[in-house]
Amino acid sequence: MSNQPRFAAIDIGSNTFRLMIAEASAAGSTTPWNIIHYTHNIIRLGEGLHHTGRLCGAAMERGLLAFRDYARLLGEHQVSPEHTHAVATAAMREAENGKLFRDQVAEQTGIEISIVAGETEASLSLAGSCAVLRAATRADMLLFDIGGGSTEFIRASQADNDVAMKCRDAISRKMGVVRLVEAELHSDPPSSSDYRDLLTAADAHLVEVEAFWGGCEAPRALVGTAGTVTTLAATALDLSPYDAGIINNYRMSWADFESLRDRLLAMTHLERQSIRTIETGRADLIIAGLAIVEAIMKRWHYDEMIIVDAGLLEGSWLQISDLKV
Repeated sequence: MSNQPRFAAIDIGSNTFRLMIAEASAAGSTTPWNIIHYTHNIIRLGEGLHHTGRLCGAAMERGLLAFRDYARLLGEHQVSPEHTHAVATAAMREAENGKLFRDQVAEQTGIEISIVAGETEASLSLAGSCAVLRAATRADMLLFDIGGGSTEFIRASQADNDVAMKCRDAISRKMGVVRLVEAELHSDPPSSSDYRDLLTAADAHLVEVEAFWGGCEAPRALVGTAGTVTTLAATALDLSPYDAGIINNYRMSWADFESLRDRLLAMTHLERQSIRTIETGRADLIIAGLAIVEAIMKRWHYDEMIIVDAGLLEGSWLQISDLKV
């Protein structure tokens, strides 16, 4: 075992839970972290939240099962509670019983969860993404992080002589793939009207993002992070087994996106689920993800999207390890 201290980050999303145990990597490595263990589970914690305002019992039980496994893994890899950072996002911060679930996790596993505001979520996503993005992209970029219950938009830049990224502003909107699917997707395969409704719902949020910017133009580069866009990239590349190193900084053109969109929209749920790059639990959510990405690219006239497999989880790890990049 290495003498390096080990740190763990847990990203408690509205759809997916992720755990990363890592130590600081050697100088010159492609990432600041050397992953010792990684796992993730599609929990769909935000299931039904749009309608009830509460986490449902089945979703909470799925989450507790995952946390029991995470507690075991933290013990096996000798990660102390002081070196563990668990961050919860939209589902837990919005749900009437989100704090109850937090308390249940602490009581049953000893893992303490921080329920963070959307702006904090955005800043952590920015830190994680920038750790692996190329300098030319970081110069002027719009980072978006699609989750199950919300999407964060961060405008950031880094001048040649600056050590750190400058976050110009960040906004979180209640536009997540679980929320949109439950509200707007009613047919299989998706009907033209359902997909138009998804696009309309997504674009209404983008109008508010634009208003928040106060008339300023969108940044030069568009960067997407989190499971929706990494799944799209892996599917476009037919990348199996998955390799984050190939996904990081992958450029998807509008033409490539359009081709993939048309292919997925023509499929049934079962046909999409049979694609080896779309894991169980994402076959319906990927349709809402397509609509969000399309709305973003069209509204701000982007002809390509840069994809990165680093975000909130990695930013949380950087925070707990106090590692500066």
